[in-house]
Amino acid sequence: MKSPRRRAPDRLPGVLPPERSSDVRGERDAARRRRRPAYVNPTETILPGRTPATTHAAESVAEALLGRTLRPSSAPPRPALPPARRGGAVPAGGARQAGPPVWSVDGAGPVELDADDEQAVQAACGLMEVHGRATGAPEPLVADYVSTVTGVLAAQGATAALLAARRGHPRARVRTSLTQGALLAVTQYLAAATAEGPQDPAPGGTGLATLTTADGVLIEIETLDPLAWSGFWQRLGVRARTAGRGWLPFQQRFATAACPLPAELRAAVRAHGLRAVRQAGEAHGVSVAEAGEATAAPRDLAPWTVEPARPSDGLSRGAPPGRSGTAAGAGPLPLSGLRVVESARRVQGPMAGHVLRLLGADVVRVEPPGGDPMRGLPPLAGGCSVRFSALNHGKRVAEADLTTRRGRDTVRELVSRADVFLHNWAPGKARTLGLDAGDLHAVAPRLVYASASGFGAALGPTPPTGTDYLAQVHGGLAAALRPVDRPPAPSLMTVTDVLGGLVLAQAVLAGLLAREETRRGCRVASSLLSAAALVPRPPRRVRLTPLDRPLPTADGLLHLGAEARRRPGEVARAVLAAGPASVAGRLRTGGTEEWLAGLREAGLPAVRVRTDLAALATDPAFGRAVLPPDERVPYARPASPWTFEEDGR
Repeated sequence: MKSPRRRAPDRLPGVLPPERSSDVRGERDAARRRRRPAYVNPTETILPGRTPATTHAAESVAEALLGRTLRPSSAPPRPALPPARRGGAVPAGGARQAGPPVWSVDGAGPVELDADDEQAVQAACGLMEVHGRATGAPEPLVADYVSTVTGVLAAQGATAALLAARRGHPRARVRTSLTQGALLAVTQYLAAATAEGPQDPAPGGTGLATLTTADGVLIEIETLDPLAWSGFWQRLGVRARTAGRGWLPFQQRFATAACPLPAELRAAVRAHGLRAVRQAGEAHGVSVAEAGEATAAPRDLAPWTVEPARPSDGLSRGAPPGRSGTAAGAGPLPLSGLRVVESARRVQGPMAGHVLRLLGADVVRVEPPGGDPMRGLPPLAGGCSVRFSALNHGKRVAEADLTTRRGRDTVRELVSRADVFLHNWAPGKARTLGLDAGDLHAVAPRLVYASASGFGAALGPTPPTGTDYLAQVHGGLAAALRPVDRPPAPSLMTVTDVLGGLVLAQAVLAGLLAREETRRGCRVASSLLSAAALVPRPPRRVRLTPLDRPLPTADGLLHLGAEARRRPGEVARAVLAAGPASVAGRLRTGGTEEWLAGLREAGLPAVRVRTDLAALATDPAFGRAVLPPDERVPYARPASPWTFEEDGR
């Protein structure tokens, strides 16, 4: 007698079905996802292309962050309840009243791509090109960087939708994708590539900023002070004029992703041991960090912290009640009706304000009299730096000199009518200005006070200069982002600045959601280091095969998708090569489109490697994901990375 067939459980109502469920591979991936444990620590996720599903790492990051958002504490992220995946729901506390958030992560999303895994998306969306500028050719970021960015976006969309429902908006489903995460990560580079104004004055060329000492130690140095830079090099025997020639490419590496330092500077470090270089750094206030082989992220480092406003801050002092933020705004986006005051420079803080604005918040930037000096950095369009505008377009501006009482009073007045205050000032500056959390909760007790830093308290009371590249070194990414046959070195693409801004925005959303429950303000804090720790990476450095890298063709570069990389013998047969070792040579004999078509027909999808970011604005495949320059915004920029659809449950 045959056993009765077990009836498949009904899908949860309102949860989006897995992508490509009609084909065999999609069904197989969906089944594997259902067998995954309820929670996967993102630091244990292995490389895309070696995972069952292309969005596994992104989903794991989103689940971890949503778990932390709905169970705020100072502990590392662990969900309070097992969250569902692929259209997941993480109900907790008052969130149940509004219904669980429904979210999903896709690979290609609105972009027409044959392959949609982590590395294929890096190749197609230009990240390999930006990351490879320093070494002269596109290269993959070996760790799951795009997946991490996308996972944070998914958590942001789900949290914002839940917050909107608590404020009276209809419940919404949220979708994002790896391609949308990748494009957001290159926002500033895309703007610079499509601007028509004067370009960067920095000298062209390649080169990493990583230096090698006489005892063979790879180091990264950092300072934002030109006098400290000059003094450091003079201590190592370099003439001031020569040191000066290196200052511009060193500072411009944040914008250009390359650092063509004068050879004399590299030679000076090679002539001194690590101890002498450290002493020179200590004498002149230049941070020096070893770029070692370890890929491990800092342990027990939470992506953000949340502290409720103390009862002594605000109401007990007779302060005004401030904004409650409970009423829904008139706009269609989840944060419509909420106001954010931002006092931030460079990338981390402005990126946080940027995504909060994309979610519907009214963002007011506080800038010094005459405007932020970063507005004048080339390339320019309409008299303003396009890199600056890429993260600050659409924000209102209030000028205030924070060194004066009048300027600080201006901030307090703005904050008294705001829901969020956000800054990335140097450590201790807020207290010195009298604009710390306690000071501002005195005028706005329900304020979410958000601060961003380089390292938080993780590296002690006197941390190194808090910039992207040192966060990569201390966060293990200098080794994790590059394969084992390359020396450890930070990517000169601003990976932790972008990710740090996104994590700060998620901390703000978590604070706003907590405020809906407690009716009290709070302080949230995150750092570049805590963002770096979020990136999944293997326990040891990865060895790539030739087929894991961009492959030259007769007219460009091609990158194999995850399925093709897993089946090198079939790739060889599809391109009529003698074997896997002959594939690279064979591909050089034909054009990229010809090979893409043949691989597609063989069920081995691949993508063209993007080597010109400007072409994204005119590529029909990116038509729904990239907005071209227009009269209002004279540079290309990514479309919103989320899709919100009303949930009819």
